[in-house]
Amino acid sequence: MSYTGPDFDPPQPRRSPLRRPLTVAIAALVPGALLGWGVYAAVGGPDDDGGTDRASGAATSRAPSPRDSAPGAKSPTGTSSSAVDDKPSASPSAPAANSGPLKGKVVVIDPGHNTGNFQHTSEINRKVDIGTNHKECDTTGTATNAGWPEAKFTLDVAHRLRTLLEAQGATVKLTQDGDRPYGPCVDERARIGNEAKADAAISIHADGAGAGNRGFHVILPGSVHDGAADTRAIVAPSAELGQRIAGNFVRVTGSAPSNYIGDGTGLVTRTDLGGLNLSTVPKVFIECGNMRDSKDAALLTSGAWRQKAAQGMSEGIVSFLRG
Repeated sequence: MSYTGPDFDPPQPRRSPLRRPLTVAIAALVPGALLGWGVYAAVGGPDDDGGTDRASGAATSRAPSPRDSAPGAKSPTGTSSSAVDDKPSASPSAPAANSGPLKGKVVVIDPGHNTGNFQHTSEINRKVDIGTNHKECDTTGTATNAGWPEAKFTLDVAHRLRTLLEAQGATVKLTQDGDRPYGPCVDERARIGNEAKADAAISIHADGAGAGNRGFHVILPGSVHDGAADTRAIVAPSAELGQRIAGNFVRVTGSAPSNYIGDGTGLVTRTDLGGLNLSTVPKVFIECGNMRDSKDAALLTSGAWRQKAAQGMSEGIVSFLRG
């Protein structure tokens, strides 16, 4: 998501009081993953000028399927259409419904934005109460330089993540599934998770920062008690959820934490996002990469990499829910 518009104001320069303990926590949680990426980036992977980009991660073992790599007509992103349009498939080893280690757990997945938002500017520009102030209902999101929209990315990853979590026995609900003309608004996105009594909720995005800004970051809710917003009860569990997702995302995708926000931890705390401010269940946002950087965009438009991204999120959520 771009840092303009609702829920996307630039993060404030004030340091969060959680930053230092979160940095220590994630370092303790996934030292092997972060160290492994560092070693790979230093000595194990090809140069950025070479064939495979570092952030694609040689540390991961899953090779692209023939569909991921098969030649095809070029898409607007400059990648083959088979890569951009590669669809998630159901796991052949998925357990029977309502069985598995996450039986009884509810996860809400929030695919950021909506491809129809472009046609509903007046609706998405109306202001909603996010507790601390009022912001627009939603935005169009960002896109790659070639025009592939964030909303398509987020829904594709959400479908992949849903398949993985359902295979673990979880009950999964999406805030939107391409079945709405626009939105939902940020307050409704939070309300869907609250009403589902989700054990964990995640909002999936991709950033729209400047070229050269690379990597992912996970956004955690700060402590807010203002108007309709009261995050005090979810700050600690959301931080744990975010730490586990960040660590597993590094390990599975091989992608580095953001080089432009989060001081290298991959974690950022914010109090200006309605989707977090209004949540009463543990919830985080993840910015999977920067769509406006060509190297990150090459990953985001790859079906094989999106599957790894979903796997990293899934393993983080499973780890959190199983304690």
